[in-house]
Amino acid sequence: MTRVLPTIDEVHQLPIGLTIVVPSGYEDTNGHMNIRHYFDLHALNLNTVFDGLGIDDHYRAERKMGFFTMEHHLSYWDEVLVGHELSLRWRHLTRSDKVLHSMSFLVDETTGRLANTLEVTCGHVSLETRKMVSMPDDTSAFVDKQFGQTSGLTWAAPICGAMGVRKRS
Repeated sequence: MTRVLPTIDEVHQLPIGLTIVVPSGYEDTNGHMNIRHYFDLHALNLNTVFDGLGIDDHYRAERKMGFFTMEHHLSYWDEVLVGHELSLRWRHLTRSDKVLHSMSFLVDETTGRLANTLEVTCGHVSLETRKMVSMPDDTSAFVDKQFGQTSGLTWAAPICGAMGVRKRS
């Protein structure tokens, strides 16, 4: 499967979750940002998205529910160097009553290039039974509102093709 990357102008249509200037402590022995920091930044970005959905410490404590990552796929598109300014953006792709399929986009604003993506599926779970459960109606409404922020985009997300919301037969 050949993936077509969105242009930087297309990625800039996405909501920003966070921004950061790459600190020197992120540099590896090859002189660019170490791979572990890509995942950490995407995780922080997605935490920001979940907080925006109301899936936060209060939600987990009061409702005894949350989201578990089920699968993820990192793709590296361009090198990131110390001192570069990054923005992390997000896009929801599909959902069911229990599963979200989303992407986080790491943009190197210094070079004007898409540097990395994280595609992820997350399952809504009971923190008591540790099993997947349907999202409550109000949570589903918040998710749908966030989906609406990126639903009108005309460009395809560069998905890996091996994951997503599976249909039950």
